[in-house]
Amino acid sequence: MKPIAENSRYNIILGDCLSVLKKMDEESVDCVVTSPPYWGMRSYDNAEAEEEIGNEETFEQYLERLVAVFDEVKRVLRKDGSFWLNLGDKYVNKALLGMPWRVAIALMDCGWILRNDVIWHQLKGTQSCKDRLRDSYEHIFHFVKSKKYYYDADAIRIKPSRLPYETNGIVTSSTGVSGKKYRKLIHESTELTEQEKVNAEKALDEVLAEVKSGLVNDFRMTIRGAQRAWHSDNVSISGRAKELVNRGYYIMKMHAKGHLPNDVWNIVTEDTWRTDSHCAVYPEELLRIPILSTCPEHGIVLDPFVGTGTTVSASIKFGRRGVGIDLSPEYVDISLKRVNQILL
Repeated sequence: MKPIAENSRYNIILGDCLSVLKKMDEESVDCVVTSPPYWGMRSYDNAEAEEEIGNEETFEQYLERLVAVFDEVKRVLRKDGSFWLNLGDKYVNKALLGMPWRVAIALMDCGWILRNDVIWHQLKGTQSCKDRLRDSYEHIFHFVKSKKYYYDADAIRIKPSRLPYETNGIVTSSTGVSGKKYRKLIHESTELTEQEKVNAEKALDEVLAEVKSGLVNDFRMTIRGAQRAWHSDNVSISGRAKELVNRGYYIMKMHAKGHLPNDVWNIVTEDTWRTDSHCAVYPEELLRIPILSTCPEHGIVLDPFVGTGTTVSASIKFGRRGVGIDLSPEYVDISLKRVNQILL
């Protein structure tokens, strides 16, 4: 079955996610974003206990059931699609289980490619424990099916706070880099050959021209003998170190459109749609980067554990179509109410 009608902006389905997913057409959704119930943390609504994921007797059973669900997710996801998974951890007998990574490694063993482990810093944390540090983050894993996948980097770039400028004919990057220091290091270098000096100065002139034309916002130049490679001097593991050996320099550029976000997101947990029976609502802001970067406009975003409808709601607001599945009649009702408020 199709996950959503052609002329519809959303579809929220009541039912067990594994059963519903098995009925969906292969490669019929563009992106999946979800946060399944955490193991042994809470019981939702009045759903059948044997169908409700998270109530298993052992975490091994929980892991097995999640892998089965995400196998079906992989089937319904397009070849160029992305799967974003938010999952929290749990202590048992004072031992942290490492549940997010247990799930992530199991999925990698099933053929998923892990592209990012994002740390969601919630800016809040539990304060009841007296013999360990407070909890303040969760993992968000970005998985893909193939090495080539849809990714709109420009949609999520962070705009530079300052722009390059020109004073008395001297072009300067947004952080004040004019190239004067680099030119001096090139001329005074005892490590570069004369031809390497010519090539390095030419490359410096070219990047300054890109700054002046607005193609590049900022840059850094590393020169053999003057600075070291950022991460390693070993040419077998560092491409930058290899450039230093072979060319005598390398240049790191910052795109004029801005830089990509890093993998630590400071976002406060959701309160607006929190209910007495649902204590784990993630905020719509958490979905901005996943949806804008990995789902094309008017594409389909699926959440097999939709809860109170955050993913579907955010998908509509960001110009995509949302599909949600949930076992709880109460949550389906809440999700429908929430979406209908947006569409009024």
